[in-house]
Amino acid sequence: MIRRHLSGAAALAALIVLWHFGSIMIDKAFLPRPLDAIAAFFSLLAGGSLTNHILLSAYRMLGGILSALVFALPTGLLMGRVRKFDLAFFPFISLLNPIPKVVFLPVIIVLLGLGDPPKIFLIAIVVYFQLATVIRDSAKSIPDQYTQTMRSMNSSKIQTLRHLVIPYCLPGIFTSIRSTLGMSVAVLYIAETFASFEGLGYFISNRMDVRQYSEMYAGIIALSLFGWALYIVLELMEKRLCGWNLSRVDK
Repeated sequence: MIRRHLSGAAALAALIVLWHFGSIMIDKAFLPRPLDAIAAFFSLLAGGSLTNHILLSAYRMLGGILSALVFALPTGLLMGRVRKFDLAFFPFISLLNPIPKVVFLPVIIVLLGLGDPPKIFLIAIVVYFQLATVIRDSAKSIPDQYTQTMRSMNSSKIQTLRHLVIPYCLPGIFTSIRSTLGMSVAVLYIAETFASFEGLGYFISNRMDVRQYSEMYAGIIALSLFGWALYIVLELMEKRLCGWNLSRVDK
């Protein structure tokens, strides 16, 4: 664990150094010094100018991920454990999964209007297909001997679901959410630059339009820190809920 944190700190320091020398070499206003952007970040945060945008983006992101999980969990489990449902439903998942969902943003806005719902919905459908597929595959891969053991103990379907199927799928669920974080943050940014007047995506785009580049990078730092914090929270939750999974134990 300590080694991982030291490696992360070293990577961050290297990134800041590369940014600094890159800004010196390019010597253009659109790439300010990293210390200027960091100073702008703390100044905006202290003044409250950035807080509302961060909270709103966090609400949209978490709302989208939780909405996706609410729908992906039952459909993924049904596809993984009920053959007829899998044969009927999975072809649609396979067909729609490769399509870039962001292209539907104008249609979603027309249907759901402006505000939070279209942004939450767009993030939800991006995460949903990945989650549903992973949950299905995890549920399908449960070894037969585990299922037979539950049956030998006269476990009901609900007990098997609670004590075997869902715990077995949890590591895959956490891995899937973490793997889609980058894509979800990118979708959030695009959604907030389209017919929006709040959120980190809007703030970054607006600061770029008015050529306040230090503040623009401050917004990028805020968005990056939010994604990183969410990644850490998911990792801690996985360690808490999936401590039995020895393959996830840090060496």
